[in-house]
Amino acid sequence: MPPLPPPRIRRLIRQGAEIALNPQPEWLAELDAATLAGETRRPIAADPVLSAGLRRVNRANLLRWAAANVTAPGAPVPPAPEGEEQRLIARDIVRRGLDEPALDSYRAGESVAVRLWTRIACSLTADPDELRDLLEVSLRSISAFVDACVGEMSALLRAERAALTGSNHAERLHAVTLLLDGAPIARARAEARLGYPLAGPHTAAVLWVDDLDADFAQLDRAADLLAAAAGRPPVLDVTASTATRWLWTAARPDPSALRTGLDRLPAVRIALGPAATGVNGFRRSHLDALTTQRMLARLASVQRLASHDEIELVSLLTQDLEGADRFVRRVLGALDGPPAEAVRAYLAEQCNATRAATRLFTHRNTLLRRLAHADTLLPRPLHENPLEVAAALEIRKWQAKGAGSPPR
Repeated sequence: MPPLPPPRIRRLIRQGAEIALNPQPEWLAELDAATLAGETRRPIAADPVLSAGLRRVNRANLLRWAAANVTAPGAPVPPAPEGEEQRLIARDIVRRGLDEPALDSYRAGESVAVRLWTRIACSLTADPDELRDLLEVSLRSISAFVDACVGEMSALLRAERAALTGSNHAERLHAVTLLLDGAPIARARAEARLGYPLAGPHTAAVLWVDDLDADFAQLDRAADLLAAAAGRPPVLDVTASTATRWLWTAARPDPSALRTGLDRLPAVRIALGPAATGVNGFRRSHLDALTTQRMLARLASVQRLASHDEIELVSLLTQDLEGADRFVRRVLGALDGPPAEAVRAYLAEQCNATRAATRLFTHRNTLLRRLAHADTLLPRPLHENPLEVAAALEIRKWQAKGAGSPPR
């Protein structure tokens, strides 16, 4: 073990580590952004489950290094002991074939940590010799720590790859990946490997849980729920990651049955693609289900069931989140609560007040009073701007604190 730095440098390292142990929100945001930035890491960034897992691991590594240097400044910092979360993340990464991008994220996290630590170090001393010694010791420590973390994750990835090689799951996931990538695999061969017919209709679904501490057995029950809601046609069920399942059914599931069943599975969320036919439909429905899942993650939506048919417009409108937020604020102004619900129902019923009142289970006069109140809250009267108001309300419905239908 290398000798410890002089006492004065150890004191400075401890002071800096105490600051790093309580990171500012913008530091964590910078770390998260770097972890998932870049073309090679795009598949991870696009997956809500994988991206959340890697963000947690990188944040935990930052805090582990800082805590170790508060306790023993300047001493080597070992990686965290192998835990269940690391094993789950490694398994998910291997199943998706994303080994290299995942390891890249550690190096990206290291570059941010070095920048943040350098800022902290420069605030601790104005003595150039002290600063040089402080940075020399601490940056070497950060590099050695990240090397050890990368080595630990590499070992986990190798173990998971060995466990999955040759399994039925790996074979099915490989066949599905070929189909989704448009590879020239014969339909009959793919059907034989999947045990699922590809010529007919398909509805794809993505089932996932956000909380890695949740009971993953709920995903099994959700898969059975989806099959039952579709009338138990042929179903293809593929484990995409520990917390994510990809399903295809040969019939469209009944949304009402899904909503009722999801009440008993509080950890599970479901994104549905549109019904489509043949191999191209198999692919298209799945990609649209993924788009639906990613939109829910992008908007931090609390909705637990969504189909591409109902979110397609909102997905397009919210590619630029800041622009979408400005649009909603500009168009809706102070409109919220019951008046917003009244406007949304009124527009959905093609400006028919009687049908809108029925939809909301309220009296027609009550609805008309709410619409009149809405006009006082909107920057422009509803009749002058119905299309923009409808679009803004639809965006808000899917946002984390949306108006309109209660989340399911």
